[in-house]
Amino acid sequence: MTKLRSTPQVLKLTLTSALMVLAISSHAEITSTCYGKTHNGRLEQGKMLPADGDNFEGYSLIARMAGRTYVHSDVYNIVVGAYQQLNANHPDKRFKYAETGFQQGGEFKPHKTHRNGLSVDFMTPVMDGDGRSVHLPTHPLNKFGYDIEFDNQGRFDGLRIDYDAQAAHLMALHQQATAQGHDIWRVIFDPELQPKLFETEHGAYLQQHIQFSKKRSWVRHDEHYHVDFDVPCKHQ
Repeated sequence: MTKLRSTPQVLKLTLTSALMVLAISSHAEITSTCYGKTHNGRLEQGKMLPADGDNFEGYSLIARMAGRTYVHSDVYNIVVGAYQQLNANHPDKRFKYAETGFQQGGEFKPHKTHRNGLSVDFMTPVMDGDGRSVHLPTHPLNKFGYDIEFDNQGRFDGLRIDYDAQAAHLMALHQQATAQGHDIWRVIFDPELQPKLFETEHGAYLQQHIQFSKKRSWVRHDEHYHVDFDVPCKHQ
């Protein structure tokens, strides 16, 4: 019987194959499982949202490093897909996401929900004094944007809410969700500011397809809008 020799070429091929397997494994698609409800659930195999993209960015590198930007894998696909859709249809608009949840879900202070990977906060899109789409400033001094207060006209420190961009974003999120066999359960956004959102080009679509909060929440939800996605979860 002839014995194979461990030549340098054979070793090189073996090492290359092993590295390829590791590379494929590291990029394997993550599939999440959610349990319970947004207010009392948990998550397995949560997926971290990208730090940024062509038309979006996260609200804080510090929060990202603290593990506060994980979502259910299906929600990940919806959020990223919506940004890609917006980049094609509204390339001049800029968007920013905020708090989502931990990799394994569970209690997520100071939020009452965000526990099973299906809740995402999005910072409200804004325009500057020249009408250009810009990112709402988020940093530790303003509690990463959550301490910002818009007036009843949707204005803050030389910025104003871009209702057209927000409406387009919500429509894209709904369309991406339904394309994947899911839906949006609800959107929490300051009821006093909602009329301006419904006056936009996509306002009728939003009113027909998405359930909005009718009462003011325990926090105002003007500098951000909270979206809960309707994805099937297992019982606790």
